[in-house]
Order: sequence, then C-alpha cells, then structure tokens
Amino acid sequence: MRLRRRIRGTQEKPRLAVYRSLSHIYAQVIDDDRGHTIASASDVEAAARAEAKGKRKSDIAKLVGELIGKRAKENGISTVVFDRGGYQFHGRVKALATGAREAGLKF
Repeated sequence: MRLRRRIRGTQEKPRLAVYRSLSHIYAQVIDDDRGHTIASASDVEAAARAEAKGKRKSDIAKLVGELIGKRAKENGISTVVFDRGGYQFHGRVKALATGAREAGLKF
C-alpha cells in the first residue's frame, strides 16, 4: 500500500509490477491511467518453461525479466517505473530487474 501510493504508471511511463510466489515469478507492464496491462510474462508460460528447466529460481527470474523487456519493447515501451510489490530489492526481484534492463528497459 505504501509503495502503490507513490508509484503510478502512465501511458508514456508504465509501471513494471512484480509478483513473487514461493515457486513462481510474474511481471506485468501496466498503464494505470487506462487500467490496461500492456505486456506480461511469467515462468508458468510455455515460452519460459522450456528454457527454465533445471535452472535456479534467480536464473529463471532473470529469464522472465528478459522476456518482459522484449515484450515491452515490441509494444513501444522503453521506460518504466519499477514496482517491486513490497518485496525487498534482493534475490529474484533484483534478478528480474537485471534481466529487464539487459533487454533494454530503463528505470
């Protein structure tokens, strides 16, 4: 709640929201003004599942970050606001952010 009060995504600079469960990680690029999800990626998808087999959770999170970065670029998004969802910027959340940056997203 504290983060969401300060972080807001617009059409020019949407919000990159991260959700981390015990075994999976999800990311969405959201335009809060219109209430639309522009791009999404997770390790549950078939595209990521094939590459994720046998890797550590942090490596899978980096893979999901690269995937969300690529999909955001395809939709014309280059700059985002990072919403870590209340999780510490550490471990899998940091790996996802690193992957998104390597894919070309700026935040």
